[in-house]
Parts: sequence; structure tokens; C-alpha cells
Amino acid sequence: MGSQSSSGMSGGRGSSSGNPAEQSDAAEPNQSSSSSSSSSSRGRRTADRQQGDRPAASEEDVDLAEVLAYLLRRGQVRLVHGSGATGLQLVQSYSDSDEDSDGAWEGRLGDRYNPPVDTQPDTHEVDQSEIRTQILLATGSSTLKNRHSFTHMLTEREQGRCRGSSFSHGECSRIRTHFLPNYVSHKDTYQQKAFCGVYSEDGNMFLSACQDQNIRLYDTSRGRFHLRRTVKARDVGIDGDSENHTALDLNPDERRFCVFSLAASTDGNEILGGANDGCLYVFDLEQNKRTLKIDAHEDDVNAVAFADSSSQLLFSGSDDALCKVWDRRTLREDRPQPVGQLAGHRDGITFIHSKGDARYLISNSKDQSIKLWDIRKFSPKEGLAASRLAVTQQNWDYRWQQVPQRALKRHKLTGDTSVMTYRGHGVLHTLVRCLYDVLTGSVVSRLSGHEACVRDVSWHPYEDNIISSSWDGAVRMWEHRETHPLEEERERERDCPTTDKNL
Repeated sequence: MGSQSSSGMSGGRGSSSGNPAEQSDAAEPNQSSSSSSSSSSRGRRTADRQQGDRPAASEEDVDLAEVLAYLLRRGQVRLVHGSGATGLQLVQSYSDSDEDSDGAWEGRLGDRYNPPVDTQPDTHEVDQSEIRTQILLATGSSTLKNRHSFTHMLTEREQGRCRGSSFSHGECSRIRTHFLPNYVSHKDTYQQKAFCGVYSEDGNMFLSACQDQNIRLYDTSRGRFHLRRTVKARDVGIDGDSENHTALDLNPDERRFCVFSLAASTDGNEILGGANDGCLYVFDLEQNKRTLKIDAHEDDVNAVAFADSSSQLLFSGSDDALCKVWDRRTLREDRPQPVGQLAGHRDGITFIHSKGDARYLISNSKDQSIKLWDIRKFSPKEGLAASRLAVTQQNWDYRWQQVPQRALKRHKLTGDTSVMTYRGHGVLHTLVRCLYDVLTGSVVSRLSGHEACVRDVSWHPYEDNIISSSWDGAVRMWEHRETHPLEEERERERDCPTTDKNL
């Protein structure tokens, strides 16, 4: 997006680009320090702009300097006193991760990393929250008094004990949780990595994006999964059924610029983007210009979202480990101030998603956890300080290193105002998302079959199927299928590790 946008689709300490010189947060070479995380991102971006104003001796020198600055900043190397003309030496640093290997870089971890599952999630806050009541009412659970057995519900209906002649909408929702996707019904395979995919609002189309620069459009109506069109993504997107590509000029200040996350408003008139310069951008499609730029975070903005259909409230998540809430009605571009901040993660935010009611938000982080937030409960100053301190102590790179043990700490940080924390998934090699039971924090179902990290998962808007996109080049549609116990055992033997369902 923009004239200098990169092809990388991930952000922060783990851009999908394998060349550190292409990382968006490259800094002035003389900004080295013994700790990569102690340097200020604001200062780095200022130095970048100053460097961009000076003619470089050669492009090769600039790239080498940026590689060095990147490695220093990320803690991969250290400067120490030594012999020689400069009196300095470079020493390679090692993280406290268990294993670094080419296999990890390729994303083919196999069984080497099995994310620890939180067997006893702390549900104290969510048990007293409004969202618990909403979910229980929506699934008909509040009237069943914890008797969620499918057979019990059928017995109640046959004996005429239902409120109506049949199950309520909520009770139907509860029954459908017994028929979660467990079988691959359709599959397509690419020659390169599949990065993301999403259903249309009506569920009749599915859009995927691949590393081969192709956007593929599938017909998913009436249970189909047929490839309808393949479009070469020359710029940033396509216009309806035509082949017109339109580049949206965000007019950034950075010399090296990349948009890491995009969100479209409900009416389709505006695009919200988060970039490597720590800024949020709003582009008005009708006016065909950038209408807002917010200097929002101290590091890369990896995730953005509209809070609701009004498009007035904006959410952002960054490598500074903070989620921020912005109200455009009170926002000044020259002095931007968020209406509130959400702190509690120990590492960068990789993904956020709004419930659409301008109240609840989920965030995924490189600290291997997902958090549920009520934006009516912002974090205090001590919470912001604790989260900032925690993120500065991270010196591992999730793109090629294993998760260090200290990244798996379970206790809450001071000032953590999240409603619920979910653990049991891995955030390695890419900014991946995961789904849990909102109220209990348990992993409801685990599906196996992909040979590399799952980059994205999209639920059908109203049917019980999901489509997963993976770095193994496969896009798979999962549906529920009733199987005989013997057949299930054969499936487990073939697709080890086993499918684990705790319903």
C-alpha cells in the first residue's frame, strides 16, 4: 500500500521478509546499544528521516549499515571493547530459546514445539463480566442450568418442556457446538506459502492471498469450493469484477515504508491501515485521499480494527505490547491522544479483532497468549509501565527461534485489566491467530493435518465450517463428519498428533 510498500505481510520483530535490511524499522548505524530493546523507536524513526535527507555513499553501504543496526537493535549481536583500529568487536548473542535451526525458519516444527495448555485458566474476571451473560443468553445456556447434554435437551423437547414447540435460537447454537469441524472436505494446494484467507460477509465467496502474488477467489456457495478467478496482485487490490488495480497513496514520511494491517469500514468508504512508522492511516475511497494520520505507537503497528459500524472508534495493536483506543470525534492529528490504553501483554501485539459492539476486543501476542478486553476498563499508568518494561526484556526472534521459557509466564502483570487470558497456541514464524472457548479458556478442538504453521483461519459467517491457510501451501476447508470409532482411530494413527476434542 503506497508507492514504497513492501511485499511482506507480517510486522514487527518478525516481518515475513527474510532480509533484515528490508525491515521497516532500520535505524541509524550509530544508534547501537548493548541491549536491542532499550533503544527508542521514536528516535530510530527520526534518525531514519534525517538519514534519508542525506545522500548515501552507496546503496550497498546503506544496506550494510541497516543490517548492522537491525542486528544490534534485536540483540542478535553486541558491541564490546576489543583490539583493532576501532577498539570495538562484534559478538554474536544467543537468546534463551531451546533451539535454532533451519527447520524452524522454514516453519516445519513438527512435534518439537507443543504449546503448553493452561489447564486451570483464571476465569474470575470473565465470570463477573457482562460478556458472560451475553454468551449464555445467546447460546441458551442460562436456562439449562449447566445441563448441556445433547441427549438431555432432546429428552426435554420430546417431553414438551421446551418454551416453544422446538428449540430456541440459543439452544440451536448450543447444539451446534457438538458438531465442530473435524474433517477436511475440500483442499487446494499452491506452490508457495498461503498467507491469509477470508470469507465474504454472506459466505458465498472465499478470498485467499499467496506468496506467489496471486489473489484467488473461490465460489463457496452451497457447500462448493471452486476456484473462480486468479488475479495477479500488481498493486494493492482489485476493483470488483474488473482487472483495475488501484494504489492508495498514503504519503508517508518514511523512506522505507510498509503497511502491516488493513481494515475496511462497514460502509466500505474508508480503509484503516497500520504501518511500520508507528502510525495509523485512514484513506477515504470516495475522496481518493488520506484523511487522517495518527502518530500512534512507539513501534510497528501490526494490527488495526474498527470498533463498530460507526467507524468513529479505532483500535490499534503494536510491537510496543499495547492496544490503544482512538475516538476520531475528539482526535487532533497534531497532538493525537488515545482515549485509553490496554496493557497486560509481555511482548508485541500481532493481531486484534473487535466484537463489533465497541465494547469488547481480543488481542493476540508474541508472548503466546490471547487476551479479551472490555474497553470500558482501561489500564492504569502502572500497567503501562509494567508492560513496557516486560517488552524491553524480550530478546528472542519468533521468526526462527523457539519460544524461551520465560516468555511463557502465567502470572498477570501489574495493572493488567484484561477480562480473560487464553493460552495453548503458538505464535512462531508468523502472526497467527487461534480460537478458544471464551468463558472457560479451554481448547475445545485441535485439528491436525497441516505440515507447517497455520497462517490464518476464517469461520463461515453462519455455517459450521472453517478454512485454514498454511505455509505448507495448502488451503483447507474443514467440516463436521460423523465417524465410526474404529475409523477415528485410523485417522489418529495416520495424522499423528491426534485430534483432541474436549467437548
